[in-house]
Amino acid sequence: MNQASDSLSSAVQHALQVTLRGCEELLPQEAWIKKLVQSEASGVPLRIKLGLDPTAPDIHLGHTVVLNKLRQLQDLGHTVIFLIGDFTSMIGDPSGRNTTRPPLTAEQIKLNAETYYRQASLVLDPAKTEVRYNSEWSDALGARGMIQLSAKYTVARMMERDDFHKRFTSGQSISVHEFLYPLMQGYDSVALKSDLELGGTDQKFNLLMGRHLQQEFGQEPQCILTMPLLEGLDGVDKMSKSKNNYIGISEDANTMFAKVLSISDVLMWRWYTLLSFKSEADIAALKAEVDGGRNPKDAKVALAKEITARFHSAAAADAAEQDFINRSKGGVPDVLPQVSLTGAPLGIAAMLKAAGLAPSTSEASRLIDGGGVRVDSQVVSDKGLKLEAGSYVVQVGKRKFAQVHLA
Repeated sequence: MNQASDSLSSAVQHALQVTLRGCEELLPQEAWIKKLVQSEASGVPLRIKLGLDPTAPDIHLGHTVVLNKLRQLQDLGHTVIFLIGDFTSMIGDPSGRNTTRPPLTAEQIKLNAETYYRQASLVLDPAKTEVRYNSEWSDALGARGMIQLSAKYTVARMMERDDFHKRFTSGQSISVHEFLYPLMQGYDSVALKSDLELGGTDQKFNLLMGRHLQQEFGQEPQCILTMPLLEGLDGVDKMSKSKNNYIGISEDANTMFAKVLSISDVLMWRWYTLLSFKSEADIAALKAEVDGGRNPKDAKVALAKEITARFHSAAAADAAEQDFINRSKGGVPDVLPQVSLTGAPLGIAAMLKAAGLAPSTSEASRLIDGGGVRVDSQVVSDKGLKLEAGSYVVQVGKRKFAQVHLA
């Protein structure tokens, strides 16, 4: 379908603009425009699907890039389906893997799924979100249905998948059950009759499988929308807990605010596009002000407050800003994490590690050597310092504080 943009209604043009904002690929775009036109004419909202396997209990800002896009489409009036892959989690997604991913237990899946949705609800509108579990139809498929489904795709096409191809050519094992993962994820689209499926760029093969299987089952195939992977705090690698360049959405407001302020001015605009709910026009106007001489820190503070308020509250964001100002002036935050330890007298390096203020005693010693440790506002210079029983305000660097109660 080839429709000039000026032949589309303003609502459809706006919806297309919202869809394309920050995305990596929209395939096929002409089919999505057709779906938007049909939805406007019929008044029937489109069905937009995101499937997530609850492989870990917590999510970070990088995971919310796709959730933000869902919310934008949700605000246009379309139906968002938050699909929890409790069945597919038991297979294990091979996407981007060079080894077999171990399956999760039913208990792990249940606990992770509950946490996932609770955290996702901080972005999505729960009242307008349809929550489904793919065990609803996957369990009912049975062995006969699984065999019939497997007949709808060839091994040759499965081996075109990049991660399978690399593992095969390098002599690494591929378990037969891993072929079932993209088939079952694709079958989710058949069961849900989805019009659009979202995912990261690493999910493209699985999303295209949904289109293929919908055609095999006589349905109008879904469009697919892939979103880029968000760079972490370092501005280089994708956001990842293993890289320690992440912001967890369950982190406290003060930490979240300070971490956003730590990103580079260049990365800030990328985060605005992928994480902010401000319009593209508002972001462009703000960028023009900065290019015209306004302090970029103003824009970064606005982004930090927006993100912090989303996962906490506007009041918490205001308090986090004030806390950051106080710390920058060398002040102590009004509210401190409380840590109780035993074993007095306790060496300062061991205490920092036990309190979670340093990852190891050797790193604690390095911090002390660099003058980065204070106890009750006094810089610690003696690595051999032993603390007696009592209560101490401990500061590491500019942002880490704790009230340590030592017995």
